[in-house]
Amino acid sequence: MFTIFHGFHLVEEYHEWKKNHRSNKNPNGIKALKLLLAICIPLLLWILPSDTYGLPGLNPIEHRVIAIFAFAALMWLFDVVSAWTTSLIVVVLLLFCTSNSALWFFQTDAAGEKFTNLVSNTDILHCFADPTIMLFIGGFIVAIAATKSGLDVKLAKVMLTPFGTKSENVLLGFLLVTAIFSMFISNTATAAMMLTFLGPVLKALPADGKGKIGLALAIPIGANIGGIGTPIGTPPNAIALKFLNDPDGMNLGIGFGQWMMVMVPFTIVLLFIAWIVLRRLFPFKQKTIHLQIESHHEGSWKDILVYITFAITVGLWLTDSITGVNANVVAMLPVGVLSIAGVITKRDLEQISWSILWMIAGAFALGVAMRQSGLAEDMIEAIPFEQWSPLLVIIGSGILCYLMANFISHTATAALFVPILAIAGGSMSGALASFGGVSTLLIGVAICSSLAMVLPISTPPNALADATGFIKQKYMVTTGLIMGAVGLVLGYLVLIFCGINGVF
Repeated sequence: MFTIFHGFHLVEEYHEWKKNHRSNKNPNGIKALKLLLAICIPLLLWILPSDTYGLPGLNPIEHRVIAIFAFAALMWLFDVVSAWTTSLIVVVLLLFCTSNSALWFFQTDAAGEKFTNLVSNTDILHCFADPTIMLFIGGFIVAIAATKSGLDVKLAKVMLTPFGTKSENVLLGFLLVTAIFSMFISNTATAAMMLTFLGPVLKALPADGKGKIGLALAIPIGANIGGIGTPIGTPPNAIALKFLNDPDGMNLGIGFGQWMMVMVPFTIVLLFIAWIVLRRLFPFKQKTIHLQIESHHEGSWKDILVYITFAITVGLWLTDSITGVNANVVAMLPVGVLSIAGVITKRDLEQISWSILWMIAGAFALGVAMRQSGLAEDMIEAIPFEQWSPLLVIIGSGILCYLMANFISHTATAALFVPILAIAGGSMSGALASFGGVSTLLIGVAICSSLAMVLPISTPPNALADATGFIKQKYMVTTGLIMGAVGLVLGYLVLIFCGINGVF
């Protein structure tokens, strides 16, 4: 979806860097070893006797789901292939090995009797068209239309103008504006666009000043933190909400506006803390900065339609609890209106980030398989989750998620943690109530994923900012650790408060 966005060349350079980084990290010998481990360990889990797992009543279908989950975890962790590729393979394995349309010899036991807990193949396939997927598609369409109409550049110019020319205020402006854009537009596209605007400024600042480092870091920090603000800001949010709102599961009914009511103030507080940190660590030598943001887009009546549709869509998302129109349904409004008006064409549909959607669908498919095979129920009965310390589970899962998300895809991290924590959370819901409930556990994972920004490989905006050449890795590590620690503490305090008071 990035080819029409400002700064597309930066995204192209990032993808080339990512490809080279994966190759350097995984030379042929290492790559072969990782693939071997990712295949052999799940195969070993597959062939081990069922009683090895200590789960009474574990049958072959559940056994296979465990092996496939292990395969997904290892492939995502080793990063031998793209995360979305692993998700697709996982879905294929679930369909052919555990579903009611699997190969015939996988559907029956040794006596020829058909298993009663085969996973519905239609439910697995429905994960590709889950309402949450539709919500993301609507978000992508809005983002594409905003770029085609020049709305993104105009908004950036208007929103940055009030911050004036004082260097420290411009820094705050870039933090806040980047965060706002990343709430509705891919954080990669947002970072690329904002870095394009910032490029001439960085080159003009004094070579011996540290201010340019703070400005360059403001983009990934703003993009990563801003994504927390809305359900479509980043895939981990959607994965957490899917499990929390699942009618067959917790059915909490957390709406788009409800999420934003809590998370937008939280992100604003974090951004102001980031502003203070960046000012202290990287003081400006030049006291004023003059921005030159120009739009070369030629307007038409379609631009007005985009502006109106954008405003109505966001308005309906914010008021979903009042109007009664589900956020997933609202997401179809811009798709329909902008398509029939010719603003969105079939070429634009090809620009949608399908890899992200497939990645999310893979996480949903694992959840479906764990629930329908009975594995989730058996785990609840066999593992004494209710005896575990709820605070230890919350903090431990958050820290572990944060650490992993700094090294592997944020979405892959959430895809691994959320299905398991949903099982644990459902079992120990009573114990978790005093700490905000299951929402604290699962939304905490989403927040921890977004706060993981210690290294250039942690997230695309980090890599894009690192490519400017103005940031040494030690500066990214320092600011990333500070914001991670502050964000984790503040995030869990907010979630516990909101959960106890019935906001979530």
